[in-house]
Amino acid sequence: MSAANATMQTETVIALGGVDFIADVSGALFDPATRTLIVADCHFEKGSAFTRLGHVLPPFDTRDTLIRLEAVASRLRPKMIVSLGDGFHDRAAALRLSEDDVARLHALARIADLVWIAGNHDPEAVTTLPGHSVMELALGGIMLRHEPGGAGDFEIAGHLHPAAKIAGRGRAVRRRCFVSDGRRCILPAFGAYTGGLNILDEAFAPFLARETWRIHALGRERLYGIAPALLLND
Repeated sequence: MSAANATMQTETVIALGGVDFIADVSGALFDPATRTLIVADCHFEKGSAFTRLGHVLPPFDTRDTLIRLEAVASRLRPKMIVSLGDGFHDRAAALRLSEDDVARLHALARIADLVWIAGNHDPEAVTTLPGHSVMELALGGIMLRHEPGGAGDFEIAGHLHPAAKIAGRGRAVRRRCFVSDGRRCILPAFGAYTGGLNILDEAFAPFLARETWRIHALGRERLYGIAPALLLND
């Protein structure tokens, strides 16, 4: 992503409901006041689900996602880790986890409370893993839920897998991104095998006021602030 078209940031603040959240280059969102780490759409065991359908993929997506989650948790030292729904790719995904990956989740649960918010892929409570399951979670005056658009003045959600596309160094560059408008923040998908939906897609229009968009795209080592005028359609 070209620095000429975007502003590089080593630490990015997303203000929402009077709270200054830290947007991390991993795609996680962190509330320093409550030490809450929030991730969206991990889609554990998506690879094994596709393999069962005859589309063979390397079976390492869950491990890669967990390793990245461990890394950001090690840096930020959260007291609570919240999955904003679709933590698991389907209802049986938790049963397909390897013993090593289950052990990784238990290790995370020893350093932070794990909260699984229900998503459209995993609407039922997880009973075989550490943590507790909820439909949504209030963090002060801000609601955390899977799909955007619920009641409440301020909201953090996932589900839409936002991605931004701009022109950079003679070619188009597409990256997962955070997008917010001061009232709502939609997080990028955290899972290794999750794609992204262009934020110019009409699916975002009902939930975000474009005139106040703030966009932070994920680079390899930094976040990039992007002006809405630079966005390209797919």
